[in-house]
Amino acid sequence: MADPERTPSSDTPSGYDPRRAEQRWYPLWVERGYFHAEPKGEPFCIVLPPPNITGALHAGHAFNGTIQDMLTRRRRMQGYAALWLPGTDHAGIATQVVVERALAAEGVDRRELGREAFVDRVWAWREEYGDTIIEQFKALGVSADWERLRFTMDEGLSKAVRVAFVTMYDDGLIYRGERIVNWCPRDTTALSDSEVEHEDVDGELVTFRYDLTEDDGHIDVATTRVETMLGDTGIAVHPSDERYSALVGRTVRHPFDGRDLPIVADAAVDPAFGTGAVKVTPAHDPTDFEIGQRAGLPLMNILDANARLTDVVPPEFRGLDRYVARRVVREALAGQGRVVSEVRPFVHPVGHCYRCHTEIEPWIAGLQWFVAVDRLKGPAIQAVEDGRITFAPERWKRNYLQWMEGLRDWNISRQLWWGHRIPVWYCADGHQFASVEDPVACATCGSERIEQDPDVLDTWFSS
Repeated sequence: MADPERTPSSDTPSGYDPRRAEQRWYPLWVERGYFHAEPKGEPFCIVLPPPNITGALHAGHAFNGTIQDMLTRRRRMQGYAALWLPGTDHAGIATQVVVERALAAEGVDRRELGREAFVDRVWAWREEYGDTIIEQFKALGVSADWERLRFTMDEGLSKAVRVAFVTMYDDGLIYRGERIVNWCPRDTTALSDSEVEHEDVDGELVTFRYDLTEDDGHIDVATTRVETMLGDTGIAVHPSDERYSALVGRTVRHPFDGRDLPIVADAAVDPAFGTGAVKVTPAHDPTDFEIGQRAGLPLMNILDANARLTDVVPPEFRGLDRYVARRVVREALAGQGRVVSEVRPFVHPVGHCYRCHTEIEPWIAGLQWFVAVDRLKGPAIQAVEDGRITFAPERWKRNYLQWMEGLRDWNISRQLWWGHRIPVWYCADGHQFASVEDPVACATCGSERIEQDPDVLDTWFSS
C-alpha cells in the first residue's frame, strides 16, 4: 500500500514550470529593491536605448538587453553602484500612425479632432498599450531599476529637450531654412537621412534630348525620374569633360514650357553616368540642389505634399501622381521624338520611409529646422583621431570617420502633432524667438499676438 505522505498531491506539477517560478520570484526581487541603485560606491550606469512604445519585444531587444543585464549584474556583484536605467520612446511617427489607423477604423480623421484632442487620444493610447514592451522586458527577468522608469515625454525630460534646443538655437547651431529634405508623401512629413532605408528597385533609365536655344545642336541627358524634368532649371557637365566644354555658358530650351535653361559646369557631375550631361532639378534632388546653389539656378517645386504635380507645370500634367506623370512625360517626350534610349528594368537604390516603406521624395518642404553640423562633427572626429574614443573592432573607426565627414545639416522638424513641439514662437510683428517656458508675449517687442511653431522635433533629437 502506498505511503500517503510520499504520494504527490494532485496540484504538484509533473515538471518544472519556469513561468510559474518567474511570476512568483520576479515581483519579489523588485519589491525588495534588488535592482535599485543607491549613490554609494563607484558608479556604473547603462541607459537602456529606449524602445518605441508601439513596439513588441523581438530577438534583437532580447539579445541586446541580455548583454546589458549581464554587464550590470556583474558590476553590481563587484560592489559598484550599478544602475541600469530603463525607459521608453514616444516614437513620433510610429505612434501617430498607429493612433491614426485606430481613428480611421472609427471613421474619424485626426484633422476633424484637432490637434489638442488628437494628442489627448495618443496619451490615452499610450496609457493602455504603451507598456507592452516594458512588461515583456520584465518577463525576461532583467535587473533594470524600475523605480526610475522614464518616458521621453515625461515633464522633466521634455524640459531637458527644450533647454537643449534653446541653448543650441542661441548658439547658432539650430537654424530655420529652406533646403532639400527627405519627404514621405504618405506620412506627409520630413525625415532625417537616418530614417531613410535604401532599397534596390526595378526602375528605368530614360535618355532624352534638349535642343540648344540658338542653333540646331542638342545635348542628351539621362534620368531615372523623367517626370522631374518639368522642374529642370539647368543642365550640368563636368568641368574637365571635353565633350561639352564648348557648350558651357549656352542654353537649351525646355520642350514643354519654352524656358531657357543654362548649361553649367560642376565637379559633382559624374562623366561616366549616362551621357555625362545631367539635368538639374534643384528642388527635387539633393545633389542638384547643391549644384543649383553654386550656379545660382532657381528652385522650381513641381510637387505637392502628396507627390502630385502642381500648377507650376504645363496644364496637361497638372494633378498627376508622380508615377503616372513619369509615364505621361516619357510618352510626351517620345511624341516629340526626343527619347534617345530607354533601359528597363534599370536596377538602382531608392530611398524609402523607414516606417511605411513609401518611396521618399527629395523635396523643398518650405521652411524647416536644421542642426548645423560643421561645428559639431569636427570635435567628434578629433576625439576619435586622437584616441580619446576607440572602436572594437578597430575597422569601425574608418566607417565612423567616413560617416561623420559626409554629414549634411540635420533636418529636425517633423510635420506631426505627437512629439516635442518646437519651442519657437512668432509674433505678428515678424519677430522669432525660442523659449524654455511657454511665453505670454514676444521676447522682442512685448506683443501678446504670438503663435508657436506647429512642427515637432525629430524623435532622435529628443530621445
